[in-house]
Amino acid sequence: MNVCAPLGIALALTLLAGCSSVSARKVIALDHFQRIYVEQRFNDNHRLDELIVAELKRHGRDASSGPLTMMPENTQAIMTYDARWTWDFKTYLIELNLELHATHPRKKLADGRYYQPSIKTKGAADAIREILTALFAK
Repeated sequence: MNVCAPLGIALALTLLAGCSSVSARKVIALDHFQRIYVEQRFNDNHRLDELIVAELKRHGRDASSGPLTMMPENTQAIMTYDARWTWDFKTYLIELNLELHATHPRKKLADGRYYQPSIKTKGAADAIREILTALFAK
């Protein structure tokens, strides 16, 4: 009976802790891409584009966001994102996919993915930081 209680507590903590995974792939080194435009999703109510821009700037990039039609002429790469949110007593980010494409020709340069299917998740800014740190690591 005394053995079951610690095992039950350990199992409960494991389930609540959850685990996340971050993956990043680069086709080429991203050092030469300094001016990045984040394409804003019209159905994004969480302002992820602004969080991505802030993190890109933290990595020393010249970044801005908005609709694709407002992209500056000197943009070197376009970042797109796709987020999946879920609700389980609170709304939380379960998956975030980022893709970086060259502007001309429009070829994929890199992608990154954050996935955490548990209710105890990181905030969107932390997930973005982890993906972009992995992408722009030297």
